[in-house]
Amino acid sequence: MNQRKRRELLWGGATASSQYEGAWNVGGKGLDTQDCRPYVPRTEVATTATRLLTPSTIARAKADALTDSGNYPFRRGSRGYEHLEEDIALLKELGLDIYRFSISWARLFPNGDEAEPNPEGLAYYDRVFAAVKAAGMKTFLTLTHYAMPLHLVEAYGGWTDRTLIDLYVRYARVVFERWGDQIDYYLPFNEINAGYFSPWNGVGLPKPEDGPYDQSLVFTSLHHQFVASARVIQMQREVAPAAQSGCMVAYFCYYPFTCSPEDNLKCTLDENVNQWYAVDVLARGYHPEYMDRFWAEHGVPVDVLDEDRVLFAQNTCDFVSFSYYTSSVVTTQEGEQTAGNLVVTTRNPYLKSSEWGWQIDPVGLRDALNRTWDRCRKPVMVCECGFGARDLVEEDGSIHDAYRIAYLRDHFEQIEEAVADGVDCLGFILWGVIDIVSAGSCEMGKRYGCVYVDADDEGNGTYARSKKDSFAWYHDFIEDYHRRFSETGGDPAAMLAR
Repeated sequence: MNQRKRRELLWGGATASSQYEGAWNVGGKGLDTQDCRPYVPRTEVATTATRLLTPSTIARAKADALTDSGNYPFRRGSRGYEHLEEDIALLKELGLDIYRFSISWARLFPNGDEAEPNPEGLAYYDRVFAAVKAAGMKTFLTLTHYAMPLHLVEAYGGWTDRTLIDLYVRYARVVFERWGDQIDYYLPFNEINAGYFSPWNGVGLPKPEDGPYDQSLVFTSLHHQFVASARVIQMQREVAPAAQSGCMVAYFCYYPFTCSPEDNLKCTLDENVNQWYAVDVLARGYHPEYMDRFWAEHGVPVDVLDEDRVLFAQNTCDFVSFSYYTSSVVTTQEGEQTAGNLVVTTRNPYLKSSEWGWQIDPVGLRDALNRTWDRCRKPVMVCECGFGARDLVEEDGSIHDAYRIAYLRDHFEQIEEAVADGVDCLGFILWGVIDIVSAGSCEMGKRYGCVYVDADDEGNGTYARSKKDSFAWYHDFIEDYHRRFSETGGDPAAMLAR
């Protein structure tokens, strides 16, 4: 019988610097890749134009930056830079156990390749770490969340150049030498597999003006990020050994559309390349053979050095984490399409969808937790999950987001079921706990938070904060969970019974 001690789950919330901070030209911050993404009005379920940046799009964004013109939502974010102390106080009131946030690489190193960090950037993050600690929350840090200094793209070709590995480790060393004793959990990269399906977000790779991405550059960039991730873990264990290192992927929870052998095989192959590749390297410590065949069949040469393989084997992460919003369907046949987390998938006829086409599948989260735990046998963290929707502010200022409460309740039930299955789960992090600009569609109107921010897609509004109904619900759930855990000794069956 498994006598492993049951872990008391951590319940938290998350933001990302590029989507939350704003202040893009304040405190010495440099222009980064997300600052260049223009707002494109949504005319269909899946809006991709705002994350397929070409050289001409980037040139226009740089020109607009000189005059502070154009509509670039990430330059505003939620004005978290200005509201820092107020926001942390709200998260403390919410009762969070842990707060996940990211550092802007361009705020510490405006160009990315400076020898010394920006003092104003250091001072700002001193305030962030101090505020989180004073609020009694654990710190879950993301070193890079879809943003890198634009100079590194223009001068080095982004992550296509191995030089970025050393520059990245230099940046990470500054973080761990200054704040390492305050970091409980961390991720070198957010959704590291995004480099494959969203190259501008993931690896800072512009799309050619005509034609598709060069897949050899995409996978070379991904490999360099894998090496950088292992190098950071190696360094962190010397500089700040108490911090727990993680890897993170966007989890798609693939289902075959039919029981045909062809659909099932495609499901396995798609899952390997899109999802497990990064996990196998970073959590299991080896370069998987299925990628050699994939590269050969697609004409994608990637130079994996012997020293890289040794590095991976010796510096695997401590825990595995993933974002989960919706499940996906794969098939060899044509089918009706719908949107997902930065990807398009076949519509599942058994599921309902959000306004943005993301299918709601709580049971898929239990599936994801079980599959990840079974493959890796390392603690698993749901480090992003939530429901994006339009929220209506009533005349009295109240915001009745019952749809978000229902989404969270159903997913939380499945997390507790997964724990009863035997999964060693660290906890759950609510994405966009304070309303932020959506990374997928560059919209402020697609909201995830328990805290409302009074701003629209054009930057109009006061940016004042207010609580939604989900704020009180999440607060009460966290309080009730810890009470149940204490009363039952964490016994999964007893907790579910309550």
